Amino acid sequence: MTPKGPVGSAKLRSMSYDIVFKRIYEPVERTDGARVLVDRLWPRGKRRDDLQLTEWYRNASPSPALRRAWHQGDIDQQRFAKDYQSELDDDPDALTPLMRHARRGRLSLLTATRNPEQSHLPILRKALLDQLAREDEQADGREPSSPTCYEH
Repeated sequence: MTPKGPVGSAKLRSMSYDIVFKRIYEPVERTDGARVLVDRLWPRGKRRDDLQLTEWYRNASPSPALRRAWHQGDIDQQRFAKDYQSELDDDPDALTPLMRHARRGRLSLLTATRNPEQSHLPILRKALLDQLAREDEQADGREPSSPTCYEH
């Protein structure tokens, strides 16, 4: 996404990104933008060719141990969110490919979860938006602070 008008810190801070959630089982729409599956496991009953994925990116999904603990009910939503955020904080480079897609336009984060709003996706979107805002602020009208996010 490129800012309109003069580039400056105020303009960069006001940039917004279009990051949406979608179930992998929903029909593909031309307005989906980059379609990135961010689940660790492949969705049941789906062939890769049918999904029209831009990418299957597992590195930004919860670790297998955290995912298992949550699905088995060993931890609650609050603990899951805290631990998942901690995993993302421990590996900020894991967000880079998703940030690259978000900078180009709409990013559809895809999951097989029945209710994407009650999954890891809201936590992931917040982490992405926070990291994008930090980089936009650091750029302050200069070269991007993280060139890999801006490569094509």
